[in-house]
Amino acid sequence: MASPHPPVFTGLFPVNGATRLYGTIGDPIRQLRLTGIMPQVFAAVGANAVWLPFEGGPGVLELMVQALGRLRNLGGFTVTIPHKAAIMPLLGGVSRRAQAAGSVNIVKRHTDGRVVGDIVDGLGFVQGLEAAGHRVQGASVWLVGMGGVGGAIAAALCEAGVGRLVVSELNEQRTDAALSRLSRYYPDVPVTSADIPPKGIHYAINATSLGLRPGDPLPFDPVTLDSDVLVAELVMSPAETALLLRARTHGRRVHHGRHTLDHQVPHYLDWFGIDAKGIDIVKLVRSLP
Repeated sequence: MASPHPPVFTGLFPVNGATRLYGTIGDPIRQLRLTGIMPQVFAAVGANAVWLPFEGGPGVLELMVQALGRLRNLGGFTVTIPHKAAIMPLLGGVSRRAQAAGSVNIVKRHTDGRVVGDIVDGLGFVQGLEAAGHRVQGASVWLVGMGGVGGAIAAALCEAGVGRLVVSELNEQRTDAALSRLSRYYPDVPVTSADIPPKGIHYAINATSLGLRPGDPLPFDPVTLDSDVLVAELVMSPAETALLLRARTHGRRVHHGRHTLDHQVPHYLDWFGIDAKGIDIVKLVRSLP
């Protein structure tokens, strides 16, 4: 099966003995945009580096982390479904932000072999939302899905000062754990759970993986929401998910998943210690397919 985002090789560094290795751990990983985007970002900033897809399920995650950590030319990797929470105890340390989120999506290798993690999913989402003109501070938000990415979005929304956060998640234990973390790290933000769409919200966010595969059910029906609610998606491929199509068809405003990645990439470079050399990375990533 061909990648939906084939890389463009114009101007890229040839691979040699000094090339640094980066990539993404996940299962599946065929939907990733990063494998096409990051080689071009590396070329733009003059980094001798490659970005590789590392596909493996839960049964091999620990082995993958151990093996990658022993590669001295590994710079680091990002983490996608289904490993964002499961990888945390396998690392040599995680940031406070990751502890609040209960998940990790970016890992770097220190020269002593330690691999440590952080989470920038939520930062990318909040910055993407605000760059599109949608104010987060004081807003009332409904967040559906409290897995790895959902936990990151919840923490970032709280950190940004939302007025109210309502979460929905089928897994009761996951809900309880998330509410406990959020109340501990953000005691001033009112966070509750709900089984039905709440009233009086500004944003409704899909942080589940529903929409990634053809035939997935909707995570929620946007038609049941008030007409002025913005429907936001975290799924990046396909760009126009069934949720967004239904929302748009019925007159709701929408916010696409790709905005989150656009604003995450600068954080990746910072985390890995790669100098962006004054280049507007968000603008660059937006220009790529």
